[in-house]
Amino acid sequence: MPPPNILPKFKLAVSGRYNGAVKYDQNLFQLNRGQLDLFLKTSQLHLLTSQMPYFSRFFVPLLLLASFCSSNPIQDTFYQCLSLNNTYSLTDDQLSNIFFTPNNTAFTPLLNSTAQNLRCIASYAAKPELIFTPLHETHIQTAVICAKKLGIQLRFRSGGHDYEGISYTTVMDLPYVVIDLAKLRGIDVNVEDGSVWVEAGATVGELYYRVAEKSKTHGIAAGLCTSLGVGGHITGGAYGSMMRKYGLGADNALDAKIIDANGRILDRKAMGEDVFWAIRGGGGGSYGVIVSWKLKLVVVPETVTVFNVEKTLEQGATKILYKWQQVAEKLDENLFIRVLIRPSNIANSTERTISTTYNALFLGDVNTLEEIMKQSFPELGLTKDDCFEMSWLESILFIAGYPRTIPTSVLLAGKPAFLNYFKAKSDFVTTPIPEEGLEGIWKRFLEEEQPLMIWNPYGGMMAKIPEASIPFPHRNGTLFKIQYVNSWMNPEKQVMNKHVDWIRKLYNYMTQYVSKFPRQAYVNYRDLDIGMNNNDFKNDFVKAASSWGTRYFKNNFNRLVKIKTEFDPDNFFKHEQIIPVLPFKTNVQRFKHLHKRKGR
Repeated sequence: MPPPNILPKFKLAVSGRYNGAVKYDQNLFQLNRGQLDLFLKTSQLHLLTSQMPYFSRFFVPLLLLASFCSSNPIQDTFYQCLSLNNTYSLTDDQLSNIFFTPNNTAFTPLLNSTAQNLRCIASYAAKPELIFTPLHETHIQTAVICAKKLGIQLRFRSGGHDYEGISYTTVMDLPYVVIDLAKLRGIDVNVEDGSVWVEAGATVGELYYRVAEKSKTHGIAAGLCTSLGVGGHITGGAYGSMMRKYGLGADNALDAKIIDANGRILDRKAMGEDVFWAIRGGGGGSYGVIVSWKLKLVVVPETVTVFNVEKTLEQGATKILYKWQQVAEKLDENLFIRVLIRPSNIANSTERTISTTYNALFLGDVNTLEEIMKQSFPELGLTKDDCFEMSWLESILFIAGYPRTIPTSVLLAGKPAFLNYFKAKSDFVTTPIPEEGLEGIWKRFLEEEQPLMIWNPYGGMMAKIPEASIPFPHRNGTLFKIQYVNSWMNPEKQVMNKHVDWIRKLYNYMTQYVSKFPRQAYVNYRDLDIGMNNNDFKNDFVKAASSWGTRYFKNNFNRLVKIKTEFDPDNFFKHEQIIPVLPFKTNVQRFKHLHKRKGR
């Protein structure tokens, strides 16, 4: 039994009213103020309501306190909170398999396992205090409750495709914990009601494969990259090769399960239509943790047609691309033709040229496609020999760049075909770029090692859906979207700086040819160059509205802020480009008044 004079101090400590360091047998432990605060927050969760005998109430936390002398207080307090919160029955055995600190040999392989951008896991990139890999949605609830109580910042990763890596790293110099959802990959296809429930950690490749298993005439309107995590993908919009026929993945979301800042699991009805609107295209990580999505199955023919047609400068690439800009958004909505632009070597020469590859999916047979191309885009010179008929599932691999000999079962691996260091940006184009503008691009491309541009056509269903239907606003009037990517394989920071500087200069050059007021950007191609929140998250509404907020969401940004302020008023969910909250209640009332006056 501890000395009697210790007990009053201990009782005060666990109730948060003792300001000194807890001391008992100085050789055993001595906490600093920060460690004490973290311990007190953990203690308040359980010890104050415990019915254990007095000795047990003192002795158990005493042992936990002793462990802080040689370990990380964030790791310790978070672990103890998870283990002591019996509401969700996390046992020590479970925790040992889903709780990883940097001292664990599995930590680095796990951190790197789904990181798609090597730049974000380089030696100079920030690393989390720990990684938690829940096996069930209740484990996420526990993590959210504990993190909020302890004041720990969380990052949530489903597929690791965030272009700036903010689901697993940070540039804000703040300690954080990663909740990795990769073990939550359940997929339940219901062909009868035309829907599928898919957990956040599943990849779109896995989703496509499981849908095709159940039906050869159904598919999902979502991403082109097969290793995308479904959870985060849909939150940004989720475009793919059927977007001109069916819209975005977010346009086809029917329901969702989200965990809010209080640890509640909410479906569409429980979260309300405003929040459900916000999470479909408003960007990941702002409103809660996406646990799963219910998506609509769309109809696909048993046989589709694909092609790749390459044109170089020597084959008239500039004039053909200028024509593509004029016709791509007007083509049959069953036809999606994107253009991949990169430098290439001229055969039997040391010189380089520019290669433009027209990568296409047509939801129909080759004969129909041939007639459409002859009427609408004869300049490409497409022939039947360029085309391949196949199943919709096989077309997923073709569009993603896999060799035709690769079996569709590779989609179950959930891994990208390759990894590299890269920096990316995006633009939306509303008027064709003139030939002289294209020639300026070619000049800059030939000065760099491995640049890439991908031009994705709009029109079709994308032009029919109103801008305010979901937060993703890039609709009618958009001809195509540009994705800029510059990649490299050298891990040195000075090499990174060189290649990042190049893409920023190209982006500046493109200003004259792309959308204006605002210059629009796609939130799933996250770009911290266009603005980010302050470390203290103060006054972020004005900063975000004047930089990245309206670029990603145009006029929908104001509604996103209103919903965030009401749904997560304490701003528990936050990162570099989080949807901000209005700072004062008076501002909230003023915002509501203005919103009402605008008739929204």
